[in-house]
Amino acid sequence: MTVAQPSSLRSASRLAALRLIAAGIRVAATRPAGEIRRLLVLRPDHLGDLLFATPALRRLRAALPEAEIVALVGPWGAPVLARNPAVTSLITWDIPWFNRRARRHPTMPYLSAVQLARILDERRFDAALDLRFDFWWGALAAQLAGVPRRVGYAVPEVAPFLTESVPYVGCRHEVERNLALAGALVGRELVAGDEDRLEFPVRPEEADEAEALLAGEGVRAGEPILAVHPGAGSALKLWTPEGFAAVADTLADRLSARVILTGSAAERDLAATVAERARLRMISVAGRTSLGALAAIFRRARLVVGTDSGPLHLAVAVGAPTVHLFGPVDHRTFGPWGDPARHAVVRVELPCAPCNRLDACSLPGGGRPCMLAIPPGRVIVAAERVLAATEA
Repeated sequence: MTVAQPSSLRSASRLAALRLIAAGIRVAATRPAGEIRRLLVLRPDHLGDLLFATPALRRLRAALPEAEIVALVGPWGAPVLARNPAVTSLITWDIPWFNRRARRHPTMPYLSAVQLARILDERRFDAALDLRFDFWWGALAAQLAGVPRRVGYAVPEVAPFLTESVPYVGCRHEVERNLALAGALVGRELVAGDEDRLEFPVRPEEADEAEALLAGEGVRAGEPILAVHPGAGSALKLWTPEGFAAVADTLADRLSARVILTGSAAERDLAATVAERARLRMISVAGRTSLGALAAIFRRARLVVGTDSGPLHLAVAVGAPTVHLFGPVDHRTFGPWGDPARHAVVRVELPCAPCNRLDACSLPGGGRPCMLAIPPGRVIVAAERVLAATEA
């Protein structure tokens, strides 16, 4: 999603190197552009950003009904797009930087791009669509593979590897940006409409898995549940266990609902801490669900409350009403995509927020005040507003 900006010197040096690489590649023969029969869509990110790509994928399928649409994702993205009806198949690759591991050697990303390019060249793609604003690595691999049309954003590091570029517009939602890129590829403007919802089909066996898990915890079929997701991909986006406990206690009383704490295996302790702070008994399924079963639990919930995170966008995708707590990240770009009556954002106004930094707090001493300053009362008010709208 959002990353720390490199130093100006390092950025300038990298940009110069990328331009030299791009210029060197141009001397190689490239196949002539023609009809798009085989399209490569590059999206290296994780859950939330992959879900933001689903409206553009649906539009691409409508515009290119006979084309083979192949998505390039990391192994972490395969469970998200493998089920997408617009996607023909996937190419999974251990994409540098996005795999969240340190590089073993400075040349490793470039060698990986060359290896990927060989595979892409064998597939003979007619076009490549780079949906990530700074994904120069993927655009480089596409150019090395000789893909005739390469469409992406007019960002200095990426543009040298593209044949067509689209302006990267600030303060615009990521879904709208993806649609703009897709429109450039198919040759017509794609304006976001009601049909451009996030998409994540839940399979019947995943719904059964979710029901069995809840039943094992004593939750009856049809019994109201409130899902609370306290975790996030960055520590700077975390709220307080006490806050989540207070909100859950109040809303559970209001809904006569059971509280289900969700999260990954790494977030089990966080979920346990929230449960310890609560007055009511909470059920933690952190680390106990597949992605599809998690989606099924969200789909069954009267409301999902949590931090700015991929799972909250998953809840939106399956139609659950949601309340999202935002701090360092700009909600105008990465907030919930859907009816604002059903999906609320809670944040505090601070001069430093949003800073769009997830590596370190931009204030001296840190401390993520943009999250810690959110009062439980405001979250409860937002939740009540969403519940009133969904119950009407």
